[in-house]
Amino acid sequence: MEQPAALPAGVKSARRTVELLEAFAARDAWLSLADLHARTGFPRSSLHGLLRTLHEAGWLEAEPGTARYRLGVRALICGTAYLDRDPAIPFATEALEDVRERTGFTAHYARRDGAEIVYLETRESRRSTRLVSRVGRTLPAHATALGKALLAELTPHEITALYAGGLPALTPNTITSLEALLAECESARRRGFAEEIEEGTPGIRCVAAVVPYRIPGTDAISCSLPVDQAGEGEALAVAGVLTEAAAELGRRLRRAGIR
Repeated sequence: MEQPAALPAGVKSARRTVELLEAFAARDAWLSLADLHARTGFPRSSLHGLLRTLHEAGWLEAEPGTARYRLGVRALICGTAYLDRDPAIPFATEALEDVRERTGFTAHYARRDGAEIVYLETRESRRSTRLVSRVGRTLPAHATALGKALLAELTPHEITALYAGGLPALTPNTITSLEALLAECESARRRGFAEEIEEGTPGIRCVAAVVPYRIPGTDAISCSLPVDQAGEGEALAVAGVLTEAAAELGRRLRRAGIR
């Protein structure tokens, strides 16, 4: 049987560099060569060279007095450049500010990336005391209202393919069965918004609606409501504001020719 051709050394090195940076992005901690070897399986000699190169280029910073690293300022600069070049963000920012003023709750704008959602913009409630949100944060789509709203844009077959490895739990309330997730997505399609109660973060319930400017939708807006401040009636009222704001944002983006 013919064996597949080996990847050129340069391509393998690039792939390892990407995987190494993603390993740092997934951990909020300093990581040593031993930590990274255990996580990636890359040879120690290769890791040593990659770490040195990334550190010298500013993509990693080293902890003084140790041999541990974390992401450096170059990673932030490149991440910010993504947002700076996204023409939808200025429109989304205006929409979030309007939603926050109308509801009083923290508002988010996010995009689906495979089985995760990535927060692209946030406007914190002035009375927020327990929820810390940040641009660039990722969460499993199935555990968030934002994610469920965007998964509902896919077919059941497409959703099933995303979760061949199962649905990990973030809290005791997180949906962990594919059947339950498909039912939630169908409910979101029918109602025009998605919701979750303490599935992603204890003490927080969320509602979300898709921004209809792409097919299938890739972006959504949401509000985070502390469960001790908002019951079912409040959540439904916020959902009405969100669906209206998302529809208007979609119209504005389409009129601007943004796809």
